Amino acid sequence: MSRAAGNQTSGDTDNYDSWYIDDPQGGQELQPEGAVPSCHPSVPPGLLHACLAVLSVLVLLQLAMLVKRRQLWPHCGNGRPGLPSPVDFSAGDGPRTVPAAIFMVLFSSLCLLLPTEAPLPFLVLASPPSQGPWMMLALLYYPALYYPLGACATVRHRASYLLGSVLSWAHLGIQVWQRAECPQVPKIYKYYSLLASLPLLLGLAVLSIWYPVQLVRSFSHRTAMGSEGLQSSYPEEYLRTLLCQKKLGSSSHTSKHGFLSRAWLCFRHYVYTPQRGFRLPLKLVLSATLTGTAIYEVALLLLVGVLPTIQKVRVGITIDVSYLLAGFGIVLSEDRQEVVELVKYYLWALEVCYISASVLSGSLTFLVLIRSLVTHRANLQALYRGAALDLSPLPRSPHPSRHAIFCWMNFSAYQTAFTCLGLLVQQIIFFLGTTALAFLVFMPMFHGRNLLLLRSLESLWPFWLTLALAVTLQNMAAHWVFLETHHGRTDLTNRHALYAATFLLFPINLLVGAVVGAWRVLVSALYNAVHFGQMDLSLLPPRAATLDPGYHTYCNFLKIEVSQSHPAVRAFCALLLRTRKPQPTLTHQDGLRLGVEEEGMQLLQTKDSVAKGTGPRAHQGRARWGLAYTLLHNPALQACRKRALSGARANGTQP
Repeated sequence: MSRAAGNQTSGDTDNYDSWYIDDPQGGQELQPEGAVPSCHPSVPPGLLHACLAVLSVLVLLQLAMLVKRRQLWPHCGNGRPGLPSPVDFSAGDGPRTVPAAIFMVLFSSLCLLLPTEAPLPFLVLASPPSQGPWMMLALLYYPALYYPLGACATVRHRASYLLGSVLSWAHLGIQVWQRAECPQVPKIYKYYSLLASLPLLLGLAVLSIWYPVQLVRSFSHRTAMGSEGLQSSYPEEYLRTLLCQKKLGSSSHTSKHGFLSRAWLCFRHYVYTPQRGFRLPLKLVLSATLTGTAIYEVALLLLVGVLPTIQKVRVGITIDVSYLLAGFGIVLSEDRQEVVELVKYYLWALEVCYISASVLSGSLTFLVLIRSLVTHRANLQALYRGAALDLSPLPRSPHPSRHAIFCWMNFSAYQTAFTCLGLLVQQIIFFLGTTALAFLVFMPMFHGRNLLLLRSLESLWPFWLTLALAVTLQNMAAHWVFLETHHGRTDLTNRHALYAATFLLFPINLLVGAVVGAWRVLVSALYNAVHFGQMDLSLLPPRAATLDPGYHTYCNFLKIEVSQSHPAVRAFCALLLRTRKPQPTLTHQDGLRLGVEEEGMQLLQTKDSVAKGTGPRAHQGRARWGLAYTLLHNPALQACRKRALSGARANGTQP
């Protein structure tokens, strides 16, 4: 009997265990539906990054041996190895493709730190790093990693182009290899890492093409890779355009502008188009590139971080949601299946509102970026002419200060950060606005149910009718009763009636003021949210413009750019240096050609016939004195002139 009981007990146990049919068999763990399995690459990412770091250090040492700096030790050791800079921000006509690609790659690498568990990949070989201090170290590691990749372009040597080709192809090959082996990541969204790395791959691809092309050109043309000639061609073009501007202006007034011409002028006023004889500084080009990359990265993060979750919730809606809503007193319909369809429809509408808000915020941010480029060009051109801009309080002193240098260093970073924050704020505001319009106005009107907002407005019709009549009657009275015209001049009339109406309508005007105040808050919030990333526009009144850190940084940035990179001053200085000793015939790649130099000297020559026969040395002397006179009377250089001529005035020389 005990044996039978034992058999019965074992049978019950087997039946009891058979209920858990979802348990993993053989100790295996079941993956949730839609979960991304862990990826195990053939080569650890830490080893690849360690190899890249070692290769970058070796390339940087080779570049340091190529560059001999004599600024610090001009008479010691026949020149010492120097550290080349990754970007030459003062190069007016230097290559801009490499700096833009480098900053795009750097910012994309920083964005890829969000889904990763190891901010410093090469430390995975020793021990898995913890989030926190390693993330701060990663913000310094990636700029140091891509430092040699940009420095290869500033050296402008055949060997540097060769090293840049090898390093760029190594970076691109490793990134492509990692994305091909592990295209999916478990965090945020399975394809977020692949989509977010597209700007990174694009920048590395551009560098991988640019460096070999420059290497081939260096062998085919056999020209020196010095930077003096390249930097002087843009000042030459700017000076030519400046001297020909009067002739072009006089000829343009005689022509009649049609409708298409006016439309084109209006388009150029709001959308940036290249202009002959003017180029934006490199800092502004980098800021525009980073802003475009930031728009893509933030919009991608906002979309893939929310939409997949909404879609999963919409697919997983069952009939149980009707009981959940009934528990809160919400009855959408008596039919349970209809409730499921309505909830799915509302979630679909919510998804449409979110996508519409993302598209609207991204488009407005991009349009503001293009409009700000037009403003940058107008401000720089006005400052180059020595004009006073309506950017009060703009620093008047042309001398660079410590705070101005600090602002110049942070300009591109601030612009990128403001763009990211502005896009996030716009996304929240537009999403709330579109959702309110969709669920409170459009959908109730289309379906004829849940007319809460419309019914509340209907119940308050006396309030809105009173406000509308008060505003309409006051405007009509102001136009027809309280204002009269005599001989083309307007004056007040019926003053007693005006004073009485003002007193009697004071309570109603209080309500009108409350409505107008709410509208003012809404408009100011929308305006500041849209223009949050525009640093050339202060979000505060003119008296408090100095309290706006973005606008204050922009003003100091203009100060440094105008004082250090004025194209006309650089062109005149290059002309002055070239006339010190006889030069051979120069080609186009060497900057100012001989014909342009002679034209500049003829502009500064006198009409004295006796002086014309004194020889070329006298012509050069008069050209130098004329150039000095032009520089001394430049309003933007008056502060420099006072300091520079302090010793000259002591000797009796007058400016």
